[in-house]
Amino acid sequence: MDKIEKYRQLIKQVLSEHAHISIDEDTVKPQLIFDSENDHYQLAFVGWEGDKRVFGPMMHFDIIQGKIWIQYNGTEEAVAERLVKLGVPASDIVIGFHSPFKRQFTPYAVE
Repeated sequence: MDKIEKYRQLIKQVLSEHAHISIDEDTVKPQLIFDSENDHYQLAFVGWEGDKRVFGPMMHFDIIQGKIWIQYNGTEEAVAERLVKLGVPASDIVIGFHSPFKRQFTPYAVE
C-alpha cells in the first residue's frame, strides 16, 4: 500500500471510531464524509436536540501534497499524536487550524 492510501485508511479509521463514540442521541446522527478523489475527510453531526438544530463538523482532515492536514478538531483527543502512534511521521502532519507562525513551534510540519 502506498503512503497516500495508508493515510486515507488511517484518517477513515480515526473518523469512524469517533462517529461511534461521540453522541448517544437517536435524533443526532454522525455523518462520515469521505471524498477520496479530492482527499477531504470529515465527521459531522446532523439532527435535532429538542427544538434546537444540530449541524456542524467535529473533525476535518485533508491530504495535501502528501501530508495530512488537520483542518479542524472539535474533540479532546490529540489527533496528531494519535496519527504518529499509528505510524505517520510528524513531518507529514500539518496542524492546519494553527497559523503558519504558530506551527513552527510544534513538532509537526509547517506546510
